[in-house]
Amino acid sequence: MVRTIPHRELRNNSSAILEEVRRGETIHITNHGVVVATLIPPTAQPPRLPRRAARTHIPWDEFEIPPWPDGQESTITQDYWDDMRADRW
Repeated sequence: MVRTIPHRELRNNSSAILEEVRRGETIHITNHGVVVATLIPPTAQPPRLPRRAARTHIPWDEFEIPPWPDGQESTITQDYWDDMRADRW
């Protein structure tokens, strides 16, 4: 069974609502009458999200920043991006 509640009810009665979800109930949460979230039991399988292929297959070490359309230099340089990537490793 699916039930719909406003976000205020979730905020005010979160323990009781989460217990209902644990027992198997699915609950839609609304904000100003629009469903913005769905609470489902942990045993239920969430819907699979669609996947799409990457738009580019260029490795990061080969990526270069394209020039600005008006011909001016960018304030963001390749060195900046190299430094940013190095911080992640």
